[in-house]
Amino acid sequence: MAITTGTSSKDNAIRVMVVDDSAVIRGLITRMLEEDQQISVVASVANGQLAVNYLERQPGQIDVIILDIEMPVMDGLTALPLLIKTDPNIKIIMASTLTKRNAEISIRAMTAGAADYVPKPTTSREISGGNDFRQEIINKVKSLGTAHRQALGLTVGRRATAAARNPVKAGAAAAASGASDTQRWEIKSGEKINLRPAGTAKADILVVGSSTGGPQALFEFLKTLPIEINVPVMITQHMPATFTSILADHITRMTKWPCQEGKNGDVLRPGKILLAPGGFHMTVVQKGTERVIALNEEPPENFCRPAVDPMLRSVVKVFGPRVLTVILTGMGNDGAKGSKQVVEAGGTVVAQDEKTSVVWGMPGAVASAGLCSAVLPISQIAGHVARVFKC
Repeated sequence: MAITTGTSSKDNAIRVMVVDDSAVIRGLITRMLEEDQQISVVASVANGQLAVNYLERQPGQIDVIILDIEMPVMDGLTALPLLIKTDPNIKIIMASTLTKRNAEISIRAMTAGAADYVPKPTTSREISGGNDFRQEIINKVKSLGTAHRQALGLTVGRRATAAARNPVKAGAAAAASGASDTQRWEIKSGEKINLRPAGTAKADILVVGSSTGGPQALFEFLKTLPIEINVPVMITQHMPATFTSILADHITRMTKWPCQEGKNGDVLRPGKILLAPGGFHMTVVQKGTERVIALNEEPPENFCRPAVDPMLRSVVKVFGPRVLTVILTGMGNDGAKGSKQVVEAGGTVVAQDEKTSVVWGMPGAVASAGLCSAVLPISQIAGHVARVFKC
């Protein structure tokens, strides 16, 4: 069947469209998602063109799209900009088998506006309903769907207004309101962000944590971050192994910064980025006069490996107060405990603001805990960091 329209009776659940040329995969993903009472699969289509057609006919009726990469008629990478053009607020999760080629395409897709990626099930266990895949896709759909609905002034389970059902119109109205980023956050959450003074010690290292929406944020941040800050940079981005090597290559090509996956024994050097490899926590240790990378396969933290918290703990042990941490877009709260240790040691934490984050989980956790000296749009973070390093 080319297209199926959902008949779920769930009231105001997160609305999902599944796009895949395999009826087996569409059915599997639909069954998994429909098990959660906060998710409703309202459409299931076989290619990108049908997805674009559906979205054009039903504006504002989808929160999250799960988009296959390789499909006949129109593939996912071709459909992506058309879907975003139809609804700029839509959250899109790319789905593909975990190959180097598909990882490369998925990184390109995330650079072009896709929010995240999930590896499609391939083994008989996964296809029959593996718990790891089920939990990953449900968590990502709920996080991204909630972010989409909050951007429209809604919460999951709240009946939509006529304006909110048109996300393009609603987004334009929000942008025209003229409220500051902090004001928007206060209106939405009813709380204030309490900032703290920056650390007084000169930072000798820049440490960055990111997850959902991270590739786009990293590219934008690093493109304008002057290499003249002359400190080593460590980054943990939640990604599988095949992806992190490709992400490092993209950072090198798209920015002034040379970047590579961290390996055991790599020495931290000013003007170079070491990226945590998928499947490993990346930490730093002192060896004589040098600071070197130490990888480990200890249990995941915050359901992630690599995770931001182990990296931050190790950095504090080695650098003490001379640490500047930047927490970018991502779901969950990875980095919050490590950031607390950074500021307790006298270091500084900066977070991406809610408006420019794909998901304001990780940066929101450190901001709401009062750990930040600044909470800024992604376009302003590089300039702020440069000023901290007096560049």
